[in-house]
Order: sequence, then C-alpha cells, then structure tokens
Amino acid sequence: MTPEKQTAVDWVNANENALSDWHTTIWDFHEPAWREYKSAAWYVERLRAEGFTVEAGSAGMPTAFCATWGDSGPIIASYAEYDAVPGNSQQRTPYMAPREGVNRWAPGHTDPHSALGIGALGGILAAKAAMEKHGIKGRLKFFGEPAEKVCGSKPVHAAHGYYDDIDAAISYHPGFRPGLSNTCIWDSHCGAYWSKIYTFECTKPETWAGMAATSNTSISSVARAPGAIDAVCLMYTTTKYTKEAMLPHSGTWILNEAILAAGQATSDNLPPRFSQIQYSCRTPTLEMAERVIAVLDRNAEHVAKITNCEVRSEWVARTRVGLPNHAMAEIAYRNLELTGPPEFGDEAKAFARAIQSNLGLVPMDEPFQAGMSTLTTPQDGEAHNREVMPSWQLNYGADDYVDYTWHAPTVRLIIGRPKLEQPEGGYQYPEWVWNALGGFAPAIDPTIFSAARCIGATIIDLLTDPEGLARAKAEFEMRTGGGIGGTKWVKPLLPADFAAPIHYRWPEYVTTVRGTEWWIPERA
Repeated sequence: MTPEKQTAVDWVNANENALSDWHTTIWDFHEPAWREYKSAAWYVERLRAEGFTVEAGSAGMPTAFCATWGDSGPIIASYAEYDAVPGNSQQRTPYMAPREGVNRWAPGHTDPHSALGIGALGGILAAKAAMEKHGIKGRLKFFGEPAEKVCGSKPVHAAHGYYDDIDAAISYHPGFRPGLSNTCIWDSHCGAYWSKIYTFECTKPETWAGMAATSNTSISSVARAPGAIDAVCLMYTTTKYTKEAMLPHSGTWILNEAILAAGQATSDNLPPRFSQIQYSCRTPTLEMAERVIAVLDRNAEHVAKITNCEVRSEWVARTRVGLPNHAMAEIAYRNLELTGPPEFGDEAKAFARAIQSNLGLVPMDEPFQAGMSTLTTPQDGEAHNREVMPSWQLNYGADDYVDYTWHAPTVRLIIGRPKLEQPEGGYQYPEWVWNALGGFAPAIDPTIFSAARCIGATIIDLLTDPEGLARAKAEFEMRTGGGIGGTKWVKPLLPADFAAPIHYRWPEYVTTVRGTEWWIPERA
C-alpha cells in the first residue's frame, strides 16, 4: 500500500467513532423519499464544515446537494443516499419494536441508506485528508441523492448536466447476497427503472350519460358519474389483468403500484373528483420498459373514458441501464483486497444471537453468513449474479446509480452488511431483523468502515495513477462510441428542464397544532 493510500486508511481508522455517530444521526432521522429535510441539511452542514463548497437544492430538488472541493486536476465523484422506507419502523433492539413516539408505519432504513451515505462520505473525507497531506492534485464532487427508492434524483442530476464534467465515479451499496458482497459489479449492472403517476380528475360530472336533471329533479335522483375513485380502482385491476400480457414470460422484470390519493371524503351523492396512482417498473432493457409504459398509458386512457374522468400522466423517474467499466472494477477491487472486507465482532454477534433466541431459534456460534465478510472477485460475483438470469439478459434489478455510468467510468462497489445465517434451508427472517441490524452500531459500523477505506484508497489511486484512470476513460469511450454524445451513448431520458416530482403527496412527517406526526394518524 502506498503512503498516500495508507493516509486515507489511517484517516478512517482514526475517525471511526465520528463515522459511527454520524450514521446514528442519519438512521435516527429516518426520513422518506423526497422529504429528507433533516438528513440533507446535516450533510450540507457537515460538508461545509469540512471545507466543501455546497450547492443545496441542486437541480431544483430541495433535499439534494452538490458539494465540491479542490481547484485543479481530475474530478472524482461519489454520493450519499439517505431516504428511509415507510412501513419499516424499528428500534435497534434484538426483538420487534417499532420506534417509540411515531406511528408504527413510519419509515425505517432497510438497505440501509444511512450506512451507504456515511460510508461514501467517509471515503471522500479520507481521500481529501490524503490529498492535503501529500499535495495530490484533484477535485472531489460529492452529491446528495434523495429518493433512491423511487430512483428519483440521479436521472434529474444527469439531465441537468451535473455529471458531465466528472472523470470517474464510485457508487457504493451495502451488500445483502453472500455471493455478491465485498466485490465490484463486473458486467451485470442494474437495469432500467421507469415510474409514472397517473392522475384522474372528474371535472365535468354533469356530462355523464343519464344525468340530464330537470327543474323537477334533484342531483340525488339521477345517475352519478363513476368518478375518480372508480378510476383508480379500475386502473389497478385492469393493469393486474393485463400484466402478464405486457412482456414475454422470460427474464426478470417487476411492476409495482402505489395509490397516492383517492377521493378526499367527498359527499356520498357526488362523484369523487381526484385520484392518483403511481406505477414503477424494473426491466433489464429500455425496450421492455417502453412496452410496459405503453400498456399503462392505454389502460389509463380507457379507464378515464369508462369513469367520466380526464387523465394525465407525469414521469417520476426514467433511468438508463448500467454500463460496465472493467478497468474501474479492477482498480476498486484491488483496493478492497488491500483495505479488507468488514469483520463483525463479539458485540455484534451477541446481538445477533439475542435475535435468534428471541425468535425461538438456537443461537449460533457464528450467527452471520460467512460470505458477508469474505472477498468475492468481480468475476465470481458475476457468475453468481447470472445464475438467476437467462443468457440474453444483460442487466438485473434497478438502481438509479446507472445514470452515472453514462457520463463517466463508474464502479459499483458492494460491501457486505450483517446478515444472519439461516438455521435451515428456506428459513426467512422477519424484516425487522434486517432493519434492527442496520441500526445497531457494532453490527453495521464494520460495513461503513470497510466501504470508507476502499473508497478513499480508490480515489487516491485514480488521482495518482494517470495510466489507470486513462484505461478507465478509454474503456468508457469505447463502450459509448466516443464518450458523451458518442455513437453508442444513451442520453438522459428526462428533458434538460425536467422538474423533480417533489410536489406529489409522498409519505412524510407533518406538523400541525397537534404536533409532529406521521402523515397517517396514529390510533387514538
């Protein structure tokens, strides 16, 4: 290990307590997508204190930011995510316990993005410390990326040009598969995530057939237009009926929905005027996503006619598919070999055994899956990933980091997180176990520290080894047919003036005269 990289690793080792405390802070905010106000503000304040110039609210997203440091040299980027998932409230306890003081269906960090963000921040700050000590030229760019669970911000940053000047990017995520952790993705990067919201409005109920009221009749005595609640229900059921006709029964793809609003408690003799439903599809190709959206658009059009509504659709997210870069994967994995995977200590294991005991299982001497703390080569990880895919499929799952891959050579680093060993094949631990382990510092900290060390060392490599960075950029040029704007380059799928969908009724905390509460009221 070079002295420069050793300085980055030493910075992480010396600041483990701070990194742990920072993670606890974000985990305790547990804010959902597009509403991560406290989390984003914390990052902005922290980065400014570390000497970064920070644009808060970048690309028109209130909980996004773009932080920069340095005045010359290659630009290396990474990012934080910090959105939590509604319905996953859990304390850091070895038994099921939603957080006290909030609705049990409030958010919790599942992946956890709290660890993702602090691990990446630690790597950026470690690289900065080494750059300052050794006089290394370079510039750091660190983004705050809200709403990853709806793949929200990165396509917006990309469309607005924020990634165009980057020379290389590092994407990090906590791993949850033993055969695909402590590694770098080789070829099978994430696929496309396309999401739309359909809004139904019953603006002219009087035009419904049979509603010709006369002066001798009242509105209550004539047929009522079906209206917006029927529209959203029909959209839901019609799409369920047509789902298997959208795409061939081959490959891995997913379509999910969420009803954002319906009815607003209108009078029972008047048609509900307004409803909204969101659809999100994950597909391995853009062509498959286009087919799904075409069916959804057609369904919405016919449903609107049936229910006497008007319909409009608006994009939430529209990502590209991931572009590999073997040179970046090799550089980052070489540094992971140097800096090491996470190691889970006695306190983490005791917590894990307590979970097993509370679930009626026999506590294990080694409660964590071994694959979460051992290295996996990118090639072995690729083979493991492809076990669930047909031969024609090139991309798997969805995550909006893929938009970075079309603007600069990008590596996808996966660091193992604590995952319990199964007592027998097929056993499934409850979801709260996953969430509790993500908040218990002795269990999740090793993941954060391992990521920070590897990211810090990788940034230093990219800045001190011009040939390595040149190889990565040459591969990017080859895969895109000439870089940004090249013959094989795929441009951002959202327009350059796209306004992020922050105005919808996303789940959030609200403050009224009753105090601060989750948007779904607590039981009396």
